[in-house]
Amino acid sequence: MSAIHLQVKIHRSAFKLDLDVQLPGQGITAIFGPSGSGKTTLLRAVAGLEKNQQGRIQIGEHIWQDTQQGVYLPTWQRPLGYVFQESSLLPHLSVTDNLNFGLKRVLKSAGNAQSDAAKALQASIELLGIGSLLQRMPTELSGGERQRVAIARAIAMQPQLLLMDEPLASLDVARRQEIFPWLSKLRDELKMPMLYVTHSAEEVTRLADHLVVLDQGQVKAQGPVSAVLTQVVNPVVVGEDAGALIEGRIGEVDGQWYLSRVDFEGGSVWMRDAGLPVGKAVRIRILARDVSLATSEPHNTSIQNQLRCSIQSITPDAHPSQVMVVLKCGANEVLARVTKRAVEELGLQVGQPLWAQVKSVALVA
Repeated sequence: MSAIHLQVKIHRSAFKLDLDVQLPGQGITAIFGPSGSGKTTLLRAVAGLEKNQQGRIQIGEHIWQDTQQGVYLPTWQRPLGYVFQESSLLPHLSVTDNLNFGLKRVLKSAGNAQSDAAKALQASIELLGIGSLLQRMPTELSGGERQRVAIARAIAMQPQLLLMDEPLASLDVARRQEIFPWLSKLRDELKMPMLYVTHSAEEVTRLADHLVVLDQGQVKAQGPVSAVLTQVVNPVVVGEDAGALIEGRIGEVDGQWYLSRVDFEGGSVWMRDAGLPVGKAVRIRILARDVSLATSEPHNTSIQNQLRCSIQSITPDAHPSQVMVVLKCGANEVLARVTKRAVEELGLQVGQPLWAQVKSVALVA
């Protein structure tokens, strides 16, 4: 699918949502920001549940709203799937009956044969791994299972766009960890684009391909998730969570020491072996607090992950004693939080080559 164009203006007495963005037509675009920033309002406007007072909503070649041309499709005519914070399953119906209930709108739409709908439903059941749950009632499901059923119901409708409004917010830590692999599978195997509302940095780093950051109804930043997370001017993630997101592949597994090497364009790092095979695509996170700098190649050190980099920028950090150094390591950027005194004593300057020592690497996807 070609790009998604969202031009939305919603003005209320105490709040204004005003944005105009072009988004990728595939993968997960995370809508990220604090409570009250307009994330859910944006999603509801795309769905037609909030009246977009002025603007345009176009999904690929399909125009759902254009105020200049007088085009406005009501929600029931917009081919979308919507997953809420709560699963919204009908409590008196089994999982099978809940799924079939969700197909009624599809079967009423032109060009959707019953056989096609049945195939789509079966594909969604297999994709979300809920075949063993079909005869259960919603009260017999865990929170994670209920959300998987709700997602399967949404994608079985064969939408052009899947909207997800903080689908993990109501789940405890264990249930969130349970559903993450299924969401990753959705991202990797579904062809439809997804808008995913969250205020969780963990969900962004694990799931998102593209990132839109909202603040008080305005777009603070947007772009590929790895690029947005490493920006240091108006940073998206601050404090201890600031860091870089890198895509790579497992290059080697060291069975003796229970370690795996992740290779990426610009270097490689070792991490704890997670049982992944050589060649497996992974996403890793390197926090700025776990990176130290050396102007010459380190020797006789316990820090075994060392990357050859150059300094892109040196920017004041939140505390006056510290700075954030953006490093270019091949095609990737890495952040390092160091003291101003260290910068002065080492004579660090933009463009200078050096070594980044990475003390810890986290596998996020």
